[in-house]
Amino acid sequence: MNAVASWWDGVELWIAGLPFVPQVAVVLAVVVPAAAVVAVVADVVLSALFDARRRVVGKDRPGRVVGKDRPGRVIGEDRPTGAVPAATESRE
Repeated sequence: MNAVASWWDGVELWIAGLPFVPQVAVVLAVVVPAAAVVAVVADVVLSALFDARRRVVGKDRPGRVVGKDRPGRVIGEDRPTGAVPAATESRE
């Protein structure tokens, strides 16, 4: 652990000794890819969690009642989910 701490101290001192513009460039070269990796990992983990929750709870949650007369259709909707909207009629 001391070896890692010593290495990190050396990296910090090296970055702090750089002029401002190269310092920003080095930090961005590390931070932007690291943030992208964290975002992708968070996306994968959260997607898996929400998919698992959706499988356990089911698609029909409270507040989203499916009508008995029209299976697959939510009460209060004019058309099924994913349907193409009808063409607008001309008004005279």
